[in-house]
Amino acid sequence: MDFVSRLPLTPTKKDSVWVIVGYSLQKLVKLYVSEIVRVHGVRLIRDHLKVASDGQKSYVDLKSREIEYSMGDFMFLKVSRSELPPKLDQIHDMFHVSMLRHYHSDPTHVVPIEEIEVRLDLIFEEEPVQVLDREVKVLRRKSIPLAKVLWRNHSSKQVTWEPEDAM
Repeated sequence: MDFVSRLPLTPTKKDSVWVIVGYSLQKLVKLYVSEIVRVHGVRLIRDHLKVASDGQKSYVDLKSREIEYSMGDFMFLKVSRSELPPKLDQIHDMFHVSMLRHYHSDPTHVVPIEEIEVRLDLIFEEEPVQVLDREVKVLRRKSIPLAKVLWRNHSSKQVTWEPEDAM
């Protein structure tokens, strides 16, 4: 008895031949279970792992981007400041490069630091200034009233739609 594998695929996607000479049916069944299931099981598991790994790599590749900065570029840092005031000295002042964004000069971005109030529990609360518009979002079985909100310390380009009952 022997297996010949990696042959050209048949129309039913088979690539192996089992060559048998003079075995009883019981012995053939045991051999089938121990050999074919093992060989194809390992191949099936390997193939599934490869597909899963390739899928994860594709997802990561879609999300990743080349980050290139030059000396003198202006950047946004997604925290309030890189040098924290003494009352916040328990926070580490290092950050990951993914927190940087290119900055293009805009006078509306200047926010006086005195206007930002950080609580002792380090929570910064956004304050709505004005409701600019209202709209009702209709889903299958539900209607959700929304409000277009302008926030304190944000430009008019940074308005958001919020549930009206939260305003």
